[in-house]
Amino acid sequence: MRSQPFISLVKQQAEQYASISDTELKNEALNLAFESRKANQLLPPLVAKAFALIQLAGDRLLGMRHYDVQLMGGWYLVQGHVAQMKTGEGKTLTATLPMAVHALRGRGALLATTNDYLAKRDAMWMQPIYHALGLKVGVIQTEMSREERRAAYQCDITYGTMKEFGFDFLKDHSQQRDQKQRQMWYGSAAATPAGLVVHRKPHFILIDEADSILIDDARTPLIISAPEDGATHDQQKTLYTWSARNAPSFKEDNEYWYDREKRKVDLTPAGTALVRAIAKPRELAGVGLLEMYDFMERAIQVDRDFLLNRDYVIRDGEVVIVDEATGRIAEGRRWSRGIHQAVEAKENVEITMDTHTQAKITVQAFVSRYTHISGMTGTAASSESEFKKIYRAPVTVIPPNRPSRRIDLPIRFALTEMEKYEMIVRDVEEVYKIGRPILIGTRSIEKSEVVSRILKKAGLPHEVLNANQIEREAEIVAAAGQRGKITVATNMAGRGTDIKIDESMAELGGMHVIGTEMHESSRIDQQLFGRCGRQGDPGTVQLFISAEDKLLDSAFGKQKADKLRINGKNRSVNQWLRIFEKAQREVERQHYRARRILMYNEKSLAKSQREMGLDPILDSFD
Repeated sequence: MRSQPFISLVKQQAEQYASISDTELKNEALNLAFESRKANQLLPPLVAKAFALIQLAGDRLLGMRHYDVQLMGGWYLVQGHVAQMKTGEGKTLTATLPMAVHALRGRGALLATTNDYLAKRDAMWMQPIYHALGLKVGVIQTEMSREERRAAYQCDITYGTMKEFGFDFLKDHSQQRDQKQRQMWYGSAAATPAGLVVHRKPHFILIDEADSILIDDARTPLIISAPEDGATHDQQKTLYTWSARNAPSFKEDNEYWYDREKRKVDLTPAGTALVRAIAKPRELAGVGLLEMYDFMERAIQVDRDFLLNRDYVIRDGEVVIVDEATGRIAEGRRWSRGIHQAVEAKENVEITMDTHTQAKITVQAFVSRYTHISGMTGTAASSESEFKKIYRAPVTVIPPNRPSRRIDLPIRFALTEMEKYEMIVRDVEEVYKIGRPILIGTRSIEKSEVVSRILKKAGLPHEVLNANQIEREAEIVAAAGQRGKITVATNMAGRGTDIKIDESMAELGGMHVIGTEMHESSRIDQQLFGRCGRQGDPGTVQLFISAEDKLLDSAFGKQKADKLRINGKNRSVNQWLRIFEKAQREVERQHYRARRILMYNEKSLAKSQREMGLDPILDSFD
């Protein structure tokens, strides 16, 4: 059924339910649950009844009645689509429609979002609607015990992050594998701990910020690690320290080659000769050259690709990963294959114990276990083919409830980064005089602090929101839309952040959003720009770029990027814009290939495990 006839069906049903009491509403939901389980399929008349009840509950309990476009979005989500809804169109409320519909079928429904804060906020916010239908809501948070997690998964509806859902599945699998081994060795499961598995049988999962979780994060598998044998730890620490100290002396195309798509370093013959020539501590006596080459290649990769205050921060003497796509601390995550230890050596902090992979799974594989999958995001259309090919989820663009009044200003270009910052300051000064709120987006913690210093020097009062100010996030976001407010933020302000502007600001032109450089994905840029012009509000967007921006290095390599910069004065602004658009497409292509390779390797591993009679961690994608 098409969306408009379905919405008409919902409205007809809503008229019949308009005068029922709260008790009758819950009874109707119970009857509907029975009918849904009996039918064993999502029949449009039953879904329309459910939508009408959910809409009524939202109106009564939260004063939030689903708009027609939200009903449309909910209908496509029920059918397994990825719904592209503009920022500010109410995805949190829209999600209650498919979540409740599937929960009423008695098989559980998961909602995966990007961080613990959003999971808890949205679950608590929407909980009254679910409770009105007789549905229980659980929330998974990082600090929870296994018993608490099991209780949350047993609820009808469970909110959490994809990371926590995936790690819980891996732990379930590992414990089930251990149980099978006990049964083989001892002939019974007597030694098996109670509450072995926390997850329910996979049925429905809705992914909020689907492009971030299913595409950006899909390049990194979820891994559970176990410590290696500690006998060689001291020697390995020496290797990490020695290679980190000497890595900067190795030059690309002289001592090593670099594959940008695979992010892989290979020593050249001159590089291996340099490794042999470098003085070595006594502790490395007896260590083979092949192992030294391996450690040096890893150290070179870390030296060039892993940057402080962009990829990670140092907190309490530990290396903590920062997720570039969201700007947030990635709690509990560690890089594998010795990368984390190499970063620790680079930053001269305590080098932790090397680990080996105990169990791992890609996001693609985890999600593909679910019978019903759908997603929501403000930026999906550009990745439509990947959603359809990998997840069998077509993308549907949902129109806004009110026409957009956002104005995207022409991109402004400077040859040097300093010239770019001077242009940004002048732009901020002009808008600040009017009194409009300003949001300045940066790619990293380091850049946010650079911009902050420049604004401070210009005498422009502002707030900074990055992973170092996470405890003040709610306070800073709440004030960001007020008159004369200037907020400098990483991508923490780019997803799931609802910046409400004062009504008086609409007359002045709404919020002004400034992008200080292009991201590696155009979707991340659009998420930042979507912070203004929400629900028909006015707003303006201004992107600044410079020839010194790192996107060119990521796409073309430093040597080619430097050649482009040398000839920069001979190019027009339009030529530079085309170069940047090409660079962004090139990096997006590299990331897509990395995701495809990761998925192919996991499929191949699972197939070979089955052929050998072993227990693969995932079912086939086919």
